[in-house]
Amino acid sequence: METEKKIQTAAEQMTDMDLSEQIKKVTKESHVRAENTELMLSFQKGQVTLPQFKLLLCSLYEIYQALEEALDSNSNHPGVAPIYFPAELARLDALEKDLEFFYGRDWREKIVVPAATKRYCHRLRQIGKENPEFLIAHAYTRYLGDLSGGQVLGRIAQKSMGLKSSEGLSFFAFPGVSSPNLFKQLYRSRMNSVELTEEERNGVLEEAVRAFELNIQVFDDLQKMLRATESKLQNSSTHSEPLKTLQIPKTIIKTTPLLRMVLGLFVALATVTMGIYTF
Repeated sequence: METEKKIQTAAEQMTDMDLSEQIKKVTKESHVRAENTELMLSFQKGQVTLPQFKLLLCSLYEIYQALEEALDSNSNHPGVAPIYFPAELARLDALEKDLEFFYGRDWREKIVVPAATKRYCHRLRQIGKENPEFLIAHAYTRYLGDLSGGQVLGRIAQKSMGLKSSEGLSFFAFPGVSSPNLFKQLYRSRMNSVELTEEERNGVLEEAVRAFELNIQVFDDLQKMLRATESKLQNSSTHSEPLKTLQIPKTIIKTTPLLRMVLGLFVALATVTMGIYTF
């Protein structure tokens, strides 16, 4: 209830702003909190372990499966049609390729996700049935965040993991988008053109805040899973090899703070959902 009041007050003060700008405004506090989760900080420091990356891919797969199913089933809805770009943005096929690369052909049997991921997916499916226009908030924060850092992050991840090709990094590639900047302008324009009642607009803004909160919960749950797994490994063998870490060269981290920032945004985008402030 308190959140709803804050959103409504903020919306009243931003009546002359486009929807994309309103979302940016109301999610500012949540964005800062997301950046300071343990998982996000690991990405910012370039100290992401392979188990972290693989578990993150699992959660991203489940989340995008729920999101894209909801978008597909509501593709003709007036609140979804303008921002429906499956050929350009869909991530599910790319994530399937990455999961097969890291887990093998039986990757579906190996997917493990925390409870927070399941709650996130449940919410996406719920609004897909009850309030399709709320999908605007999730699609905007996820897809444009991914698109903002995809190319740079793909190159960094490839070098960090010592991959000789782009296999395992399909999530970062958007072959259907020739110019990310121009496409983001088009997407924002389409989104801002959606006709919403005052009640619906407030609902979308509230949903944007919820999207960030759901992601924060996913990040926290992933870290708990990792700690539990590492604890079991340590207890089972005192001679186990240390976890391999995806190291980013210190020269890159020191000389290019922008890359540091973008790397952090991936998780939240990861979404992020969180790359919204680089749009």
